[in-house]
Amino acid sequence: MTEIVSPDDCQTMREVRAGVDQTDRELIDLLERRFGYMRAAARIKQDRASVRDEGRKAAVIAAAADRAAAAGLPRDRIAELWDQLVEASIAYELIEWDRLRG
Repeated sequence: MTEIVSPDDCQTMREVRAGVDQTDRELIDLLERRFGYMRAAARIKQDRASVRDEGRKAAVIAAAADRAAAAGLPRDRIAELWDQLVEASIAYELIEWDRLRG
């Protein structure tokens, strides 16, 4: 197995790919935790209509875009990604809300 090195220390494409693969595994772990919070929200929220909160959605996307911009990442692309992430989270939460009360 290739040792994981920081992006700045990569000397070969094998190292780059190993780093990307490891980062992808970590992202899935983080998504698992994020979606766990969606399950918790589905359990806690008493009203199905409260699952979709456009104000909260906008705030989450703006915060991610701001953080991305501060890190030198493409603000607009991160905002698009977060919009998709939040929409997927809302859809998942609705499924969980229905499952818990079905």
